[in-house]
Amino acid sequence: MTIIDILDKARRGERVTPEEGVLLLGEAQLLDLGEAAREIRYEHNPGDEVTFIIDTNPNYTNVCTIDCIFCAFYRHPGDQEAYTLTIDELLEKFRAAADAGATTVLLQGGVNPSIPFNYYIDLLKRTRAELPHVHPHFFSTSEIVGMAEVSGLTTREVLVRLKEAGLSTLPGGGAEILSDRVRMKVSHRKGPSKEWFRVMEEAHEIGYKTTATMMYGHLETDADIIEHLERVRILQDRTGGFTAFIPWSFKPGNTPLEKIIPHFAPPLRYLQILALSRIYLDNVPHIQASWFSEGKKVGQVALHFGADDFGGTLIEENVHKAARFINTTTVDETIALIREAGFTPVQRNTLYEVIRKYEGADTAT
Repeated sequence: MTIIDILDKARRGERVTPEEGVLLLGEAQLLDLGEAAREIRYEHNPGDEVTFIIDTNPNYTNVCTIDCIFCAFYRHPGDQEAYTLTIDELLEKFRAAADAGATTVLLQGGVNPSIPFNYYIDLLKRTRAELPHVHPHFFSTSEIVGMAEVSGLTTREVLVRLKEAGLSTLPGGGAEILSDRVRMKVSHRKGPSKEWFRVMEEAHEIGYKTTATMMYGHLETDADIIEHLERVRILQDRTGGFTAFIPWSFKPGNTPLEKIIPHFAPPLRYLQILALSRIYLDNVPHIQASWFSEGKKVGQVALHFGADDFGGTLIEENVHKAARFINTTTVDETIALIREAGFTPVQRNTLYEVIRKYEGADTAT
C-alpha cells in the first residue's frame, strides 16, 4: 500500500495500522500529511471554530524523587532551591489567576514524599469552596502513584478520595513517550508505561475525563511514537475518557539530557507529528496546538495541520521556564492569533464546553 493509499484510507474513516503509521511518519510528505489531517479535523470538528482556555499552570512543589533526565524543574529534598507551597499560598495564586479571567487551574508538582495525603484533599476542598467558578485540573499519574505510596491506599482509592473532594479531570502529563524502551532511559523511576495507562484507565472508570500527551524529540524512534499513539488509541476504545491529545517537543535547557540532545526538534517535525496524531487517533475528539512549546506562528500553522484547539493562555508556567524556554501570551493576543490563522476563536472550559464565542473584530455573542 502506498502513502497516498494509506492517507485515502484514513480519509474514508478507516483505521490506520501501526505499520502504516510508521510508514507515514517516515516517508509521507509533510504537506500530504497536513492536507489529510486538516480534512479529518473537519470530520471531527466541523466549522471554522478554534477553541482556547484561559488558565494558569502553577506548581505546589518542585521537590521530586523521580530524577527524570529530561526535567530542569525538580529539586531533591533538602536542596536550597526546594519549595513546597502552603494551601493558603496556592489559593492566593488561584485567586489572582481567576481575577485575570482564568476558569481552570492546571496544577502539578513533583513526587514529594513529605507531603501528606490530606494536603491534596484539603487543597481540593478549599479550592471548590472558596473558588467555585475555578475548575481544578490537578495532578499527573506520577503524582497519583506518589500519593498512593504515602497514604497506603491503592491508586484507585486515591482517585476516589480526590473525586469526592472535588477533582473530576486529570492532565496527561508524565507520559513522555509511552514506550518502555524509552521510558527506562529517561524516567526509569516512574516505572513501566503500563503504570500511566493503569492510572488513566482507573480514572476513566471512576468518571474522570483526562487528556493524553506526548513529549518527543529526545531518545525515541518513529516506532516508539507509533507505539505511544497506538496504546492511547486502544485505551480510548475501551474507556472514551480522553478529551484531547497534546504533543510537544522536549526542551533540553538545564536538563541532564542536554548533553546528549542539545537542541529541540524543529517546527517541521512538530507539524508532522501533530498531523499524524490527528490521522492516527481517530477516536480522540480534539488535537491541541501547542503555541506555548513550539512558538505562536507554529501554533497558528498547526491549526491547518489537524489541530482544532489552541490550548491555554498559561498565566503562570514554571517547568519550561526552568529549561530556559519562555513564551507568554494574553487573552487578546490568543484571540488575535486564532483570527489571523483564519478561524473563529471560542473560549472553552476544561471539558470543551463553550463559554464565549467571538465574532468579528470586537463583537462577542
